[in-house]
Amino acid sequence: MELELKSVVLPGVSPERPIVIAGPCSAETEEQVMNTARSLAAKDIKIFRAGVWKPRTKPGGFEGVGATGLKWLKRVKEETGMYVTTEVATREHVFEALKAGIDMLWIGARTTVNPFAVQEIADALQGVDIPVLIKNPVNPDLELWIGAIERIYGAGIRRIAAIHRGFSSYDKKIYRNLPLWHIPIELRRRIPQLPIFCDPSHIGGKRELIAPLSQQAMDLSLDGLIIESHCNPDEAFSDAGQQITPDVLDYVLNLLVIRNETQTTENLSELRRQIDHIDEQLLELLAKRMRISREIGVYKKEHNMPILQSPRYNEILVNRSHLGESLDLSSDFVKEILKEIHEESVRQQMIIMSK
Repeated sequence: MELELKSVVLPGVSPERPIVIAGPCSAETEEQVMNTARSLAAKDIKIFRAGVWKPRTKPGGFEGVGATGLKWLKRVKEETGMYVTTEVATREHVFEALKAGIDMLWIGARTTVNPFAVQEIADALQGVDIPVLIKNPVNPDLELWIGAIERIYGAGIRRIAAIHRGFSSYDKKIYRNLPLWHIPIELRRRIPQLPIFCDPSHIGGKRELIAPLSQQAMDLSLDGLIIESHCNPDEAFSDAGQQITPDVLDYVLNLLVIRNETQTTENLSELRRQIDHIDEQLLELLAKRMRISREIGVYKKEHNMPILQSPRYNEILVNRSHLGESLDLSSDFVKEILKEIHEESVRQQMIIMSK
């Protein structure tokens, strides 16, 4: 489908990168919303975000204050002049948000994954002119993401943007959600005119990762950032560890380096970014390898097998060393790495055996 999109930039908001949307994960109390909004407005943030309906992984968590929070967002508009945005997941959410005068909507990752839910939202938006931002689905499925975008477009919405919030993974990792930057890069190739925002709060899951992830997003020429900011993050009802104060947000934004998009040669910072990314991938792969080693340890224990399998270890050293040489890596270097990995694998299996 060929998409003819219009700008999502609202009047009075600078179109220069990055367009910033900020506010708490959840609207918790009217006081919390207003205190955060006033602080963000003082930092010249133009678009305020807050979730009033919160889909939680398990029951029992804080699921938002509901439509009551929309009244607080309306007050934010009236008192600060900021635009306001919130997440919608059902037809009723859309109707309530539109009735309250919400300026922009976003569709969350758990909703994007369900075509029926997205279509329900699209049907509710028929005949409405409002910017809609669509988060990537929980799992790395580009076609599902594009499908959600096309459903909203099919409802007549032309002010559409995507939000890259990372992708879930079973294995333990550095990030809460893997960035998998190649997916938004491919989305941009497929729909060049589609603005893409980055959600470093949900990708990182830790406030200390927001600054480097925001910089990576700018280095990849993404258009904007949607960042969770709370007046008292440590006391937040949801996602406390990934929210930052308005003062810290201002500091992060002032540190951002916006690359010259006309520059065609990569500089040293870009090369270092790639190395950082590869190092993170290496660590995640090592964690996955150790998980498999533990599974092997369970099998050996159940079948009364010894941990050390010398022929297998020798085979790995020889074969991987040859492979390393074919990739222009020193044989000694490869063997040293493999020895360390093998030692840790043995240690992991010994733990299994001792249980």
